Amino acid sequence: MEYFHTDWAAMTLNDWIGLIVTISIFCLMIWAYVYVFHPKNREKLESQRHIPLDDDAGEENPHPPSARSDGSPLSPKGRG
Repeated sequence: MEYFHTDWAAMTLNDWIGLIVTISIFCLMIWAYVYVFHPKNREKLESQRHIPLDDDAGEENPHPPSARSDGSPLSPKGRG
């Protein structure tokens, strides 16, 4: 069992920060899995299912098809 031994006194500040961050992320991942897969949260999460695919309805298109990305007008056909 010497393989699993940890010398806590020899740990540096970076070791402690890494340990705390790793344990914190582990706990947050457990919480996220429990939250997402809990049956009572299904309706709330399903109602937000398509948010990444929705367009912003109230926002104007900053680059209409009649202009280039720099705002200059498109040239006539065949001229660049």
